[in-house]
Amino acid sequence: MRALFSAHEADRFELHSRHLNNMMVRVLKTIGFDVRFVSGRGAYLQDSSGARYLDLLSGFGVFQIGRNHPRLAEALKSVLDSDLPNLVQMDVSVLGGVLAERLLAYAPWLQKAFFANSGSEAFEAAVKFARAATGRPGIVHCEHSFHGLTYGALSANGDEIFRGGFGPLLPGFVEIPFNNLPALERALARRDVAAFCVEPIQGKGVNMPSADYLKIAHDLCRKYGTLFVADEIQTGLGRTGRFFAVEHWGVEPDMILIAKGLSGGHVPVGAVLLQTKVFAKVFDRMDKAVVHGSTFAKNDLAMAAGIATLEVLENEKLVENAAAQGRRLMTSLEGMKPRYELIKDVRGKGLMIGLELGEPRSLKLRASWALLETMNKGLFCQLVTIPLFRDHKILVQVAGHASRTIKLLPALVIDASDCEWIENAFDAVVAESHKAAGPVWSLGKTLIEGARSAARVG
Repeated sequence: MRALFSAHEADRFELHSRHLNNMMVRVLKTIGFDVRFVSGRGAYLQDSSGARYLDLLSGFGVFQIGRNHPRLAEALKSVLDSDLPNLVQMDVSVLGGVLAERLLAYAPWLQKAFFANSGSEAFEAAVKFARAATGRPGIVHCEHSFHGLTYGALSANGDEIFRGGFGPLLPGFVEIPFNNLPALERALARRDVAAFCVEPIQGKGVNMPSADYLKIAHDLCRKYGTLFVADEIQTGLGRTGRFFAVEHWGVEPDMILIAKGLSGGHVPVGAVLLQTKVFAKVFDRMDKAVVHGSTFAKNDLAMAAGIATLEVLENEKLVENAAAQGRRLMTSLEGMKPRYELIKDVRGKGLMIGLELGEPRSLKLRASWALLETMNKGLFCQLVTIPLFRDHKILVQVAGHASRTIKLLPALVIDASDCEWIENAFDAVVAESHKAAGPVWSLGKTLIEGARSAARVG
């Protein structure tokens, strides 16, 4: 595979344009991200020229323990070398039982685990469990939510950019504002809602709950007979400085969804952790033992990846590291707010941090801001990521479509020197952005002129 990668590495964009997503190739080339990465280790990537980058995307939160961790590689190799009886189907998975036991130790109020291949599959399973357990059709989710892109998950997606063109979506899904308890109670009071599905911290925007939101939401679910489902697919496994983000607010959900980082970055795996009484409503008779499942869900490579990931998180104290490095970064970025009018907010927990940019007060910048925002909401924020990448070798992106928030989602292995790298890079780029003739504004005007020229030709 190494030889195959090397033989075709230089052709990656041509191959993708011809056979895969050519629009993604156009995006990368337009914003100058087409550098051809050739290797990754820990929190870092290296491109074809030998330049090293600090990865603040971490595969959208997949590389919790960093890229290509040796303990993970060892675990996967040991599975391949052991001739294990994988996916017998008319048997049960030994490694699946081990991983389930270890995961449930982090949520002692839950007793069962159900494995899937992804976060989307975990969400789909949760919907089925909730409807079977309650006999109700309704699923309540929040504006700006993201639970995946399969049809059930898409029906609970809070962003029209993902839903548009794919209707009709599934019935029974109700959207309410995030952080709005009266809206939640109105939805639940009908007593037809099976589950309230919520991200403790919303990934699209890094939107934070108020201090009492999740606790009172949980109480309302109890009052009206609705299951409380915490989507911890991005926030879980130490991302926020606690193993599960709900621990910050003292909430014990009826179901917890996990995926992404549990894979170690190599073998996709998702899971639903839930109560026995909910689980038993689906698997309640021998003839229903296979009423829901997924062919590859408990494959030995995926289970080994999950086990190895948990061991690394524990042995290297990465949850504690996420808390410590996150506090440092939040404090440093907050310290920039008084100096830079473009910084409107810094929010997050652990190593899930959002830096929100907003309309400047000074007249010299407001006109340029208005021009960019009229062209495309969130364009200025997207443009800021370009010099971060080009000049400071920081790979980072905005926190969603048309977002004015840059999201930091690094591997939990980053250290003090990485934090200094991040702080210096953001300080320099934001400072340059306050110059009316700075490179961010110049790039934005160039893109606008190019778009207008293309429109005239068209």
